[in-house]
Amino acid sequence: MSCSAPSMDRIFLQLGPLPIYWYGVIIATGAFIGLFLATRESDRLGLKKDLMVDLVVFAIPIAIISARIYYVLFEWEQYDGGKWWDVFAVWNGGIAIHGALIGSVITAIVYTRVKKVSFWQLADIAAPSIILGQAIGRWGNFMNQEAHGGPISEATFNSFHQYLPDFIMNQMCIDGIMYHPTFLYESFWDILVFIFLLVLRRYNPVRGEVFLSYVITYSIGRFFIEGMRTDSLYVVGELRTAQLISVILVVLSIVLIIYRRKSGMAEKRYDGKKIQSTKKK
Repeated sequence: MSCSAPSMDRIFLQLGPLPIYWYGVIIATGAFIGLFLATRESDRLGLKKDLMVDLVVFAIPIAIISARIYYVLFEWEQYDGGKWWDVFAVWNGGIAIHGALIGSVITAIVYTRVKKVSFWQLADIAAPSIILGQAIGRWGNFMNQEAHGGPISEATFNSFHQYLPDFIMNQMCIDGIMYHPTFLYESFWDILVFIFLLVLRRYNPVRGEVFLSYVITYSIGRFFIEGMRTDSLYVVGELRTAQLISVILVVLSIVLIIYRRKSGMAEKRYDGKKIQSTKKK
């Protein structure tokens, strides 16, 4: 479907020669809101607030670096032969959430071992904050006009997209063509996952299962939404990296849940209480 609409300014604030982009502002906003929620939950469970704050101080920069490395590795042709500093231009977009998760999880594992606290406990606390941060962060893609899907047909637009706010669809008008706002689809899915995790932890599940449920539900949504995107990273041929990783994460998370329950590794619930044995003596 053809269209005509001006795009939004990607710059939030110009400080002399230094531009501050909406992309960075939105990502930072998501991180701060997530941290606020995580510290409140830590306090409710009787943990020191500094425990989560210190983890985030280490995890966020490492997550950004690993997300960028992940993206650049799979999009090396885009940077090969160009200016070397383009590799570091995160403000232009180009970070992969799976790369960020890998970096964050590794950081959390090392951190919890050093602090001698439960990785699964902190992971459960952080899970709702992570997915809410992702939901907010997708609007950074919106400002950059990236992470969108293929062109929208006029029939599809008239049946659904015409009811979306004009500012969203105008921003999806790129070079005279209207595209699917897949950033919006994923942001909406992430909010649903966020609500689900908040409800789940009220039922005090086995420790670790809030985080693993986050991995499963996010990955399911990402698998289907990724199939609509036009900027996917590919492993080989037409095999999309995010879809492959999503399937692997779902399978591994389900296996982990079953294994931890059967092996007795999951000895505590979300709030730290011991699991009461149901075995007959």
